[in-house]
Amino acid sequence: MILCGRSNWDGTGGNNHAIEHYKVTGYPLAIKLGTITADLDAAGALFADSLYLSWIPYFISQLELTSQTFLSSTVNISDVFSYPEDESVMDPLLAEHLAHFGIDFSSLQKTEMTTAERELDQNTNFDWNRIQESGQEVEPVCGPGYTGLVNLGNSCYMAATMQVVYSTRSFCSRYYKNQTLKTAFETAPADPTVDLNMQLTKLAHGLLSGKYSVPAVEKDDNADAASSTASSKQQGIPPRMFKAVIAASHPEFSTMRQQDALEFFLHFLDQVERANAGNPELDPARSFKFGIEDRILCSSGKVAYNKRLDYILSLNIPLHEATNKEELEAFHKFKAQKFAEGKEVSSDEIVRPRVPLEACLSSFSAPEEINDFYSTALKAKTMAVKSGGLTSFPDYLVLHMRKFVMGEGWVPKKLGIFLGLIFLAHIFGYLKVPEDDVESNKPVPNEDIVSQLVSMGFNQLHCEKAAIRTSNAGVEEAMNWLLSHMDDADIDDIISPEAKGANTSFTSIDQSKVDTLISFGFEEDIARKALKASGGDIEKATDWIFNNPGASVLADMDATTSDTAPTSADAGLPDGGGRYRLMGIVSHIGTSTQCGHYVAHIFKDGRWVIFNDDKVGASVNPPKDMGYLYFFERLSS
Repeated sequence: MILCGRSNWDGTGGNNHAIEHYKVTGYPLAIKLGTITADLDAAGALFADSLYLSWIPYFISQLELTSQTFLSSTVNISDVFSYPEDESVMDPLLAEHLAHFGIDFSSLQKTEMTTAERELDQNTNFDWNRIQESGQEVEPVCGPGYTGLVNLGNSCYMAATMQVVYSTRSFCSRYYKNQTLKTAFETAPADPTVDLNMQLTKLAHGLLSGKYSVPAVEKDDNADAASSTASSKQQGIPPRMFKAVIAASHPEFSTMRQQDALEFFLHFLDQVERANAGNPELDPARSFKFGIEDRILCSSGKVAYNKRLDYILSLNIPLHEATNKEELEAFHKFKAQKFAEGKEVSSDEIVRPRVPLEACLSSFSAPEEINDFYSTALKAKTMAVKSGGLTSFPDYLVLHMRKFVMGEGWVPKKLGIFLGLIFLAHIFGYLKVPEDDVESNKPVPNEDIVSQLVSMGFNQLHCEKAAIRTSNAGVEEAMNWLLSHMDDADIDDIISPEAKGANTSFTSIDQSKVDTLISFGFEEDIARKALKASGGDIEKATDWIFNNPGASVLADMDATTSDTAPTSADAGLPDGGGRYRLMGIVSHIGTSTQCGHYVAHIFKDGRWVIFNDDKVGASVNPPKDMGYLYFFERLSS
């Protein structure tokens, strides 16, 4: 039986014959025929949900009410709706059930959007209009620093990123103010077209000089040249040579496919750093680099440190910290009611979680428990607490919001959230590495172990020392230690941190030797650990690395204190106070970083400006709460 779907509020849709049939017969399942396909490539995103009751009678109808698309065991996709559960379900035997009605599912092709796809399309349209400021009276802007970049074909990720990069003082000074095109040409190798320094200088002068930031001239074929008018669209510059050079060493960026703006930004900074390896003081990429320190405290009381350098700070988005939970709950009820009535939720009615930036920053630095952590101090697995922070604050801090997560069925999805952003961010209190607390590293005996030993007649001080010496492993272990050390000369000495065997020494490692091992292809942290274990001998350190393939800095619990001064790894990096000002946003539109569109918004000359490829204008409503990459400039005071 084929019946029509529900009637919509505006008179469109079906005549409710399918739902009326369910009320009369009790047959619970319906399938939207236009969504059936056996082609995975045409299926789009796949989801799994709920259950299928194979013993219940069923029927097929043209139903447009469903919330998810499904993958069955026979590799087919369709919308199956359950009226009793009032939601979509999965039918693992769909092919057999369709064959009962003489329908060959393998010959069917998808012709309609599911409700999930329709909802996704509404969200995408909302993002598209909001981020691109569609419908707003955006005033075109021209002049130095306001030059657009022509889209070369899915190159918006590069255009948006480079607009923000060249708005920083470091890149502007290095490739525009302090270097002319003639100087770059004269210092270039035999072929300047493949020299990164030359192409960076060329792009800088193209974007910042204002020479190409003029309105495009629209000519009237039926009139003379004098009647030509200037349009609001810029002529812009096509960065073909720059893309060819920067993408030459990367198989993905050299294609015409859409790419992740974050990956391109990191690749770009890496190439700039390599190009300036001979003159690190001239390297503008250093203005983005900062140090991160991870501190791991195991149950023995010993602490391990792992220090590394990075260009971006990637932040998780704690949805449970949303400030509009009541609105979200009301929206979900409203959405369910709309679907039950056969109506759609418009983009204006969608409510998204609003998560404050402070919650994201706090989530980064919050202590995290690590179960089954192998401690070399205890020679066993135990529980450890990991915390982290920044050891230095760069001139420009880039925050990457992890909006793409794995959903149900390990399907990637994009979080539709609004970020509660503050224009002036006091980052220091959230991210700075805390000073080591000597008291926290003191050996603390387990009170239960001590009390049980004392009840057996042992001395209180002796019991505490036994618990500490056995790392609070248990009453039996502490008692065995106590019985075997009753005659020790220091058994009555007062407990001190040093009595625990803490190693407070700090081995100095020659940075040149670390660089040598890095040039061999080893990671910096492993190189430092190998040099420390081999006494600074490069050859022995190399042998140590090969003999310890599973070596991990995080598992090394030998160090118990940390030098508060910067190590040689982050020495010389820019550092200052933790107060920042938001100066740039790169926003993404679409369901994946590999598709969609990127737009940049930059704060220039006291106003926000939108850079949408070769279209540049004064922003009316910048999407500060919808960014993918946030660029903060450190305030000098």
